Amino acid sequence: MHSNIFSYKEVTTIAKKWYPVIDILSCTECGTCINFCSHGVYDKKKFPVPIVAYPDYCIDHCHDCGNKCPQGAISYVGEDTGWIPPAIKENENAEYDCGCCCSCHADAEVGTDRKLRIEYLYLDLTTCDRCIGTDTVLDEVVAVLRPALELAGYAIDYQKKEMSTPQLAEQYHFLSSPTILVNGQDIFGTVKESNCDCCGEIAGVNVDCRVFEYEGKTYEVPTKEMLANAILKSLNTQPTCSCGAYELPENLKQFYEGKMKKFENVSSCGCGCSCNCE
Repeated sequence: MHSNIFSYKEVTTIAKKWYPVIDILSCTECGTCINFCSHGVYDKKKFPVPIVAYPDYCIDHCHDCGNKCPQGAISYVGEDTGWIPPAIKENENAEYDCGCCCSCHADAEVGTDRKLRIEYLYLDLTTCDRCIGTDTVLDEVVAVLRPALELAGYAIDYQKKEMSTPQLAEQYHFLSSPTILVNGQDIFGTVKESNCDCCGEIAGVNVDCRVFEYEGKTYEVPTKEMLANAILKSLNTQPTCSCGAYELPENLKQFYEGKMKKFENVSSCGCGCSCNCE
């Protein structure tokens, strides 16, 4: 597999707010996205490896390549519609019969494999140090654990989901950012938080984000050791369901409301930028 890298020399506006991102752990390098994209976003010279070489060419809120990806391995920077890759929807519909988003009705076995669904739920992967840092560490841990787990008979399903709207947060019973679920269960259990300047800047209000406690110490970004241990400990737990009562935490309400207000203020000036002009 190859990493998703940009050829910045070819891009005129690297601050583009909408472009595809490839989950290299799910991607099978089938080349479907490259063949299907008519906007020249991908580097065809690297076929079938999906290199997003020209993100500025992507059309705002276009999901075409993501809709075609057979693995559901494509997400988008700037996604705010609640869009879910069709491949993932089909997989969820086949597994769940209660209508919820969690793994409560996932089969204990898929063929001869045991299902292990790892889900990363976050608020922001563009500026939030905690979300970005945890994402990086989790990628590395999953990459190391995957071969051993697959050898032991586990079928690994690793997904990332941006909680971009309160509706998505309610759907996933999201309590704090970032959250890591294994078969629907939060691997760290109790939620503890502290003030997050990054998310506060996004929303224009004070926002608390998650901290992680391990062996008497508190971390804003979990270490590889603590993530690996938490995932391995979760292997013996049964899939859980979060279909019961849920109320969006006040902290998240303030984040979403503040984010929307900032968006409306920027849009109202008519220039389309974040200059805060009046």
